[in-house]
Amino acid sequence: MTGTTKPTERRLATTILVIGAGGSGLRAAIELAEAGVDVLVTSKRPRSDAHTSLAAGGINAALATMDADDSWQQHAADTITESYLLADPRTVETVTRNAARGIEDLERYGMPFAREEDGRISQRFFGAHTYRRTAFSGDYTGLEIQRTLVARAAALSIPVIDSLYVTRLLTRDGAVFGAYGFDIEDGTRYVIHADAVILAAGGHNRIWRRTSSRRDENTGDAFRLAVLAGARLRDAELVQFHPSGIIEPESAAGTLISEAARGEGGILRNGLGERFMERYDPERMELSTRDRVALAAFTEIREGRGTPNGGVWLDVSHLPRETIMRRLPRVYQTMLELQMRDITQEPIEIAPTAHYSMGGVSVRPEDHSTDVAGLYAIGEASSGLHGANRLGGNSLIELLVYGRITAQAAAEYAAGLDAHRRSAQAVAEARAEVDELLAADGAENVRVLQRAIRDTMTEHAGVVRDEAGLLRGLEEIASIESRIDDVGVHPDIAGFQDLAHAFDLKASALAARATLQSALERRETRGAHNRSDYPELDPTLQVNLVWSADGTVTREEIPPVPAEIAALMREVSTTGKLVE
Repeated sequence: MTGTTKPTERRLATTILVIGAGGSGLRAAIELAEAGVDVLVTSKRPRSDAHTSLAAGGINAALATMDADDSWQQHAADTITESYLLADPRTVETVTRNAARGIEDLERYGMPFAREEDGRISQRFFGAHTYRRTAFSGDYTGLEIQRTLVARAAALSIPVIDSLYVTRLLTRDGAVFGAYGFDIEDGTRYVIHADAVILAAGGHNRIWRRTSSRRDENTGDAFRLAVLAGARLRDAELVQFHPSGIIEPESAAGTLISEAARGEGGILRNGLGERFMERYDPERMELSTRDRVALAAFTEIREGRGTPNGGVWLDVSHLPRETIMRRLPRVYQTMLELQMRDITQEPIEIAPTAHYSMGGVSVRPEDHSTDVAGLYAIGEASSGLHGANRLGGNSLIELLVYGRITAQAAAEYAAGLDAHRRSAQAVAEARAEVDELLAADGAENVRVLQRAIRDTMTEHAGVVRDEAGLLRGLEEIASIESRIDDVGVHPDIAGFQDLAHAFDLKASALAARATLQSALERRETRGAHNRSDYPELDPTLQVNLVWSADGTVTREEIPPVPAEIAALMREVSTTGKLVE
């Protein structure tokens, strides 16, 4: 590629633009296409390998196929209880009421759920659920859902450009009118005009060193796009650390061992061979919530009772081989491929890993609209359902419920527009940002700076935080941000991945700052947020924290829980929660 070669710029127009081709984005696009609304989907990853495909354990809905007493109200009660009362009850009610419909939609699209001999959808226990309400497909549930949605989108001839990196949302007078981006393979620029935009570009857990995300996903893209457009972030500090990510090899550190392994009877032991969950949640043991199991493992490791590589053991070798091969095939294959380890014979060495952004773009519960007219956020890019601790299986059902509801809201918004005002200046600014990065020839390496952010977040905003560490983290992020101004970006014959990584870096820096500043304000220990300097839960902090681009963090009151749900809630025990 010569310095004189200038990529072409294409202009596209659509009624609704969906950014992200994972489960939530495709479900929204399917809803729009089935209603005859013009829709375009963009993604920076191949649609067949979106992050949704990594979700293993299952999808929640109170179908009562296994336990007749289950209900959407009990599902809601469990969700709010385990959110440590930070979930928005309106969002929770929307998801749990509509969960069965979400499963029906998947069945209509051809999803192959595991079933009982009489044909009922099989459901299993997941940690902290009152009843068996997690439907599944082996331990490949997310992959099967993604395949099902991809196939349905193809049947509807939905256009998907899955090598397009969106760098900016285009706005005028507080309303969105499209997006700007480039093709990762050949550098072609895109100006996409749209009446409404649905942001479905994931969360920010890739900004930690050990993470369940691959290197080019969940770098905070959705957060940056939304904030630059004028939206805010809610609960950015509430990040779920999955208890079981593998440690080796380094290139795959953080790869998840599904919670299904614990659900099927897996046992956790420390380096001394002790079944340590007896100390932290003697009643539920390995079926305790993710935050408690992650904190328990972290505590065992920190206090010197870990394995040789700084982890704990997860053992399923006592289970019948047939159970492992039928219920945990992905775990079995993963460990064979990555470590040549046969889990029917040997335990797995694991440690907590950054897994899920429970906060995200601040949205309204009824339709997931944002502060920006015409802009919506769904899936892991959004906030409201999970609070301080997400129940396993809830994220997949959220994708289906709000994918459908938000698509309908966006279509209604677009249909109600009298005119759509655009801004040549907004397009020029987006274009100039890409031009500037392409011309950048500084001494700083983008990947080195990405690693620096991940090191900072792991050190100062991991499973356990304190004020001194968070302040130090902010200093380090400020230093990294100053170095970003001196990066070098060098596309070559292989494509424009280097430019994509530079935008990933910008997004990661913004997401890291939002997380650190919000974590500093949450001076308590609640759910996945553990402050060693504030080890108690503070009732006055039963609020959502909303972060703005200027760094201010405001408190947002949470509506009361409806009586029919509140009556089914059990008190959240803090036994085993405190590190000190």
